[in-house]
Amino acid sequence: MRYTAIKTAMVLSLLMAAQTSFAAAMDRSGQSIAPFLQAGNYAEISYSQIDPTVSGQYKDGNKISDMGSSYDFFTGAIKLQASEQYSFGLIWDHPFGGAAEYTGNNPLVEQGSAGFKANTEVDVKSQNLSILVGYKPVPNLSLYAGPVYQRVEGEVQFAGPGFAYLSGYQNKIESSEGYGWLAGLAYEIPNIALKTSLTYRSEIDHKAETYEAFQVKNALARASNPVDQYVLSQLVPLVGDPIESEFTISTPQSVNFDFQTGVAADTVAFANVRWVNWKAFNLRPQGFNLASTAIGKIRTGGAFTQGFDLTDYAKDQWSGNIGIGRKLSDQFAGNISVGYDSGAGNPISTLGPTDGYWNVGLGLRFNPTPQLDVSLGAKYLWLGDAKVQRGDYAIPGNVENAYVGEFTNNHAWAWGAKLGYHF
Repeated sequence: MRYTAIKTAMVLSLLMAAQTSFAAAMDRSGQSIAPFLQAGNYAEISYSQIDPTVSGQYKDGNKISDMGSSYDFFTGAIKLQASEQYSFGLIWDHPFGGAAEYTGNNPLVEQGSAGFKANTEVDVKSQNLSILVGYKPVPNLSLYAGPVYQRVEGEVQFAGPGFAYLSGYQNKIESSEGYGWLAGLAYEIPNIALKTSLTYRSEIDHKAETYEAFQVKNALARASNPVDQYVLSQLVPLVGDPIESEFTISTPQSVNFDFQTGVAADTVAFANVRWVNWKAFNLRPQGFNLASTAIGKIRTGGAFTQGFDLTDYAKDQWSGNIGIGRKLSDQFAGNISVGYDSGAGNPISTLGPTDGYWNVGLGLRFNPTPQLDVSLGAKYLWLGDAKVQRGDYAIPGNVENAYVGEFTNNHAWAWGAKLGYHF
């Protein structure tokens, strides 16, 4: 039983890595270090794809068609067991990102003359390279730590009357580099297939170059309402021309806890929990800060001077999965899991209008040889309903006016494939 339990536990970790993620805020890969905890020398490459369907209704009753953009990414890892006590590894992944595009006839799309149309959309990407060094002070305990290199870039555009004076805003964040670190420990009892790990990742600061453009000059030329004319006339000298500047982006710190144990011959139970500090995350580049501060002052007669953020979140993300994995034959194993994500706040911005999810997942692994394995995993997600507001909900007395609409009864499909090799 000892051999089969260990073998099943190994299978389980690979199946979990093959299952893709759709999480709160901009969380994507889940930042697993499972490849580094494999026995001996090991390498893997995996592919993940997520296809969300996210639609809703604007506050005036107009339908907002599916704005959830599909996305995919590759990840890879290699782990070298240099000696009984020391190991080294590299993990490459895409931890954070965002993809959304509004289409159709609704207030988040600008309909203009001569067929002109501008969409509200966002595209944010990141890459991580984690370098790990592991040390075993005693046979069952492992300590690991190392530096993390990260790149981020993104584009966002607001369009339509739903964004009021900020319609037409464009922001391109140039690719920037940042450095952080991770540290953790793992403990195992092979006889009962118990394996657990706790990993902390630091926040990573970026000094990002950004290009911002507003359409306030064009909007002022078209405005007929005296209030709109006054507000836009105040914005023109501040953001009437494109602004190039540098601002700080700090991707959030996080903690991952993973646990598994044998519960019967050829069967293991598993659980994992992830915390991400999204409440401390916000984006406010220079031009957006000037515009939001001015809008706040004008709307409150000078009482509100703090401005508001391009993106922020009301709470931290908590997510987790539990499940059962079982060896089906000498070459096949499978698992089933259920999962939950708390979301990062509700109401939320139009750039990610869901509030967490529930999911169910299935995984299958095939071993054509003792060294080689092929894993497939899939999840179906019930996305949480969310109310959506513009960024200027931060202005006192403006919460109701900033209400955009509601997104309900949405879902997503996610799947992944992975090739692993022990050498």
